[in-house]
Amino acid sequence: MRVIAVLALLVSAAPALGAQSLLYRAPDLGGTWTPDGGVVQFNFLHRFYVSPGPAHAVVNYPTFTLALGLGGRAALGARFATRSPAGTGAGAQSTNETETYMRWRPLGREGAPGLTVAVTPAYSWLAHSAAGELAADWTRGPVTLQGAVRGVSRRLGRRGDAAAALAGGLVARLNSYIAVSADLGSFVSPAGRAAWSAALDFLIPGSPHTFSLQASNAASATLQGASQGVTAADGSNQILYGFEFTIPLHLKRFAPWFRRAPTPASVGPVPPGTPAAEVRLANFRFDRDSVTVAAGALVRWTNTDPVAHTVTFEADESGSPLIPTNGSYVRRFDRPGRYAYHCTPHPFMKGVVVVR
Repeated sequence: MRVIAVLALLVSAAPALGAQSLLYRAPDLGGTWTPDGGVVQFNFLHRFYVSPGPAHAVVNYPTFTLALGLGGRAALGARFATRSPAGTGAGAQSTNETETYMRWRPLGREGAPGLTVAVTPAYSWLAHSAAGELAADWTRGPVTLQGAVRGVSRRLGRRGDAAAALAGGLVARLNSYIAVSADLGSFVSPAGRAAWSAALDFLIPGSPHTFSLQASNAASATLQGASQGVTAADGSNQILYGFEFTIPLHLKRFAPWFRRAPTPASVGPVPPGTPAAEVRLANFRFDRDSVTVAAGALVRWTNTDPVAHTVTFEADESGSPLIPTNGSYVRRFDRPGRYAYHCTPHPFMKGVVVVR
């Protein structure tokens, strides 16, 4: 029972981070996300293949991703794939591939409107191959376009066989909780079999987790695995099915030495005057579902959660930028009306300001 309680705590206490949502990246593209400082991101990708009859044997292709946010738009991470194509070359002793990487995002923020760019140097310990990726995302409204250029010093376990790869993807968010996505990637010389994936993605309401159901012919999520489709024994395209689950863990919840008091901050312009109403953001909800003020009054929102939130008004999608921990946002309401709002990274958080 103690183990179950600890696991429940880890899942329930893990905060959501907009930059790590599957609603903003296609299955085989790492995208441009980096965890916030002091946040560990764990992604579990599991794909499988069922062989034709009479055996109908199930072959599993799991990939585990673990990344630590360093702050300043940087992250350190590792991927472990138990059936990587990097282990299929001549003389390979194993198909278990460990790929370590670092990601730096010099431009933009994943999920924010406009262009975001990230650089990811990596190393595959199984293939003894240095690798790298230059990725870019462009978001407008419910659509995100993705592209990536990759390079490896040794391809799929072959000695002295450096190669480059190109990849692209599309994500379309049908609403705040559901998206569809697809991608295509391939080495360019020699091309080989292209890797493709398609997914139905979900944000789990009231939780920090995202989940996707996938179909693909890529065996792993490493840079090499995402650039090469799996080929069946008869030479045909082998389709894998599976899912991916994301789990962000905030170290401040478990390690006292990470609990430094944040510096108070106000985001956006601060109108002069004293707020007529206060709303606190805590435990992934607005503590007041509705506040009523007179025309011309100020309302202040203060974030006490360990992750950033927004106050986004639904009528015109205006509102605050990301409000950091211990930060606040103030808005003046000059016209009578009903102003519904939500948090963009966590759309299950909702509230209303009624102006009389």
